[in-house]
Amino acid sequence: MTYQRVLLKLSGEALMGNLGYGIDPKVVADIAQEISEVVNNGTQIAIVVGGGNIFRGVKASAAGMERATADYVGMMATVMNAIAMQDALEQIGIPTRVQTAIAMQEIAEPYIRRRAIRHLEKGRVVIFGAGSGNPFFTTDTTAALRAAEIDAEVIFKATKVDGVYDSDPHTNPDAKRYKSLTYSHVLTNDLRVMDGTAIALCKENNIPIVVFDLSVRGNIIRSVRGEPIGTIVGGLCEVN
Repeated sequence: MTYQRVLLKLSGEALMGNLGYGIDPKVVADIAQEISEVVNNGTQIAIVVGGGNIFRGVKASAAGMERATADYVGMMATVMNAIAMQDALEQIGIPTRVQTAIAMQEIAEPYIRRRAIRHLEKGRVVIFGAGSGNPFFTTDTTAALRAAEIDAEVIFKATKVDGVYDSDPHTNPDAKRYKSLTYSHVLTNDLRVMDGTAIALCKENNIPIVVFDLSVRGNIIRSVRGEPIGTIVGGLCEVN
């Protein structure tokens, strides 16, 4: 395996499949199966999961809810997803711990950096819930922050597209997919790979980001093996 320790960023939408809302147990089970292949091949993996399949704070704020309150509700949604992911992993024999940035001692451990690293060293999957514990920050920023804290070598951002394009491939049939990008190019051109704070954190800590299509079976293990899929942020600008 190319990487020893990685962080996987899963969007909440990835867990709902075609349901339109909530959690699709079959989709979660399929993702868990792929993650188990990574663990069984000796790579330590931590996960940050979003909550957009249940509640999106920014959208609720735009509709009139106070922003900080909306973000806290969104954090609760990420914990629901984290527990669902933990259950799917443990059903196939992968020891998993959920750590939350907001104390919920009856259902999860509090986030403690050293404990998280120790879990990883023992071969356990660690899922970080409740974002960073602070409103006004996205789970993308949480992924960058946790990756830096646990010394992850790379962030894998699993999405619904097969990489980063120079324009929207759904509206522009001539859109070109990047093979690799610099952090500065992403920020300057507002490519929205992750939010600006997350990109800046990754740049400062020299953490590459690999963006790939989660819907293609086997892409998680392929990315961990270092196979050239999707787009890597942290290299030179190069299109396919």
